Amino acid sequence: MPQQALLVMDVQQVVADRFPAPDYLPRLSKAVDAARAGGVPVIYVVVGFRPGYPEVSSRNKMFRGLVGAATRPSADDRATQVHPEVAPAPGETVVTKRRVSAFAGSDLDMVLRAGGIDHLVLTGIATSGVVLSTLRQAADLDFELTVLSDGCLDSDPEVHRVLTEKVFPMQAEVTTVDEWVAAL
Repeated sequence: MPQQALLVMDVQQVVADRFPAPDYLPRLSKAVDAARAGGVPVIYVVVGFRPGYPEVSSRNKMFRGLVGAATRPSADDRATQVHPEVAPAPGETVVTKRRVSAFAGSDLDMVLRAGGIDHLVLTGIATSGVVLSTLRQAADLDFELTVLSDGCLDSDPEVHRVLTEKVFPMQAEVTTVDEWVAAL
């Protein structure tokens, strides 16, 4: 039977604050609590950079604006902290990535393989960012995939709908938090 892990991606305080959705964090917390109770590892993925941002290229349209910005996610500051409503428990793994995909510039693949994990359950902010990029890369790495559609959030509801209803099902099982929790 596949060994699964719940990935909670980019649910940092500074990110969640930009996506006002009052039901999102309580729903995601339900998935996290159920995973812990069911013995499913919970792995957190945050975006962060070294002081001075040596990883950020001026050619990178998404991240180049961080250099010199007021809120800069360096690896050891508040910007990389997971939102307290879904914060890691002692001993849970937190992976720092340097790009959009959870695999880009991180040791996530090594952590997963060392743990014998071959099935990823994806959640996070944003559906069109970290979830999409991670799903595509994880599929190419031959991981079995599940996406918790209401465990993901995007600033554009139509983009979220198209991804979860039309794009993601080509490479992943798409379900809800309640359905996933009931199946544990």
